[in-house]
Amino acid sequence: MRITAAAIFTFLFVLFIETGCRTIPPSQTDFPARTITPKTTSTLFDVQREDGADRINIPVNGSLQNPAWSPDSKYILFTRFRDGYNAGPADLFVVDLGSIGTRVLISDGSGNVNLPGSSWNPLTQKIVFSSSCEPHDEIYLIDESGSSGDEVKITNRSDMAAYEPSLSPDGQWVVFESHELDIEDNGVIVKYRVDGTTLYQNLTDPDEDCRQPNWSPASDKILYQKFSEGQWDIWVMNNDGANHQKITSGAGDKTDASFSPDGQWIVYSSNELGLEFANLFIAPISGGSAIRLTHYEGYDGAPSWSSDSKMIAFESHPDDPDSSPGTTLWAIDVPALHQ
Repeated sequence: MRITAAAIFTFLFVLFIETGCRTIPPSQTDFPARTITPKTTSTLFDVQREDGADRINIPVNGSLQNPAWSPDSKYILFTRFRDGYNAGPADLFVVDLGSIGTRVLISDGSGNVNLPGSSWNPLTQKIVFSSSCEPHDEIYLIDESGSSGDEVKITNRSDMAAYEPSLSPDGQWVVFESHELDIEDNGVIVKYRVDGTTLYQNLTDPDEDCRQPNWSPASDKILYQKFSEGQWDIWVMNNDGANHQKITSGAGDKTDASFSPDGQWIVYSSNELGLEFANLFIAPISGGSAIRLTHYEGYDGAPSWSSDSKMIAFESHPDDPDSSPGTTLWAIDVPALHQ
């Protein structure tokens, strides 16, 4: 889901034809010219772009956003906004990448939204999401095979709203973005134990504006985005809130970050390099120059890395998605990377 300063899925892909891996040094800001190999199946993908990205053929109306892979890469969880881009109510769907069958996970008339990245836990088989169900936005868990009515509320505070949750790899902790009710600025990253046995822990300063936390595969780090000096950048901290470090640099907003399965890379959405609309970039977690992943004249955002490391799924629109009917979901191969 794109956030601006103004507002803010082992399935073996036997259907995929691999285009070959290239080793890309982290100092390179663009992929070399590549030969695009059309996919041979018309069920999984139905359109391919010049940069090699393929549209995932999902027969669901509305704005499809925030793809998050299942732990075995056989499925993708996503949010469907019914009335346009970021326009609720919103429902959670799961798509089977083998059959392209879809299943409604949550649909109750509220704004039910997942975050790309670590939303689907491999150990507990639980999915975490936020819901605007009355009285206000809170964090919920649901079994991966569940349906509306099976969800369990995790957070419960009378004066604070909770959005954009991410689960720790062991499924015992959640981090999320928190705001005072009816206030959209000064997002705080909060950590909380799923079983409710700890107090809420602020990991960022309430005087800052920090959003979209994502847990690392090793559980030791948490990614987030912070608004400072007029733009969004990607930061990382220890899971206890210590050692905050800025990862991205240069002009342009960088948002929607999530980890690679090995925890050594991040993928994010940005309008850096003077782009009119955000595209996807990859950067090493240790710092260094970003590598541009998608080359599209429109908007690409909300990326999520498959657990087998082969693909990145994302949302896309040929223009500015704000006030549009909405985005569609796409996937692109990831070349080999090294540091």
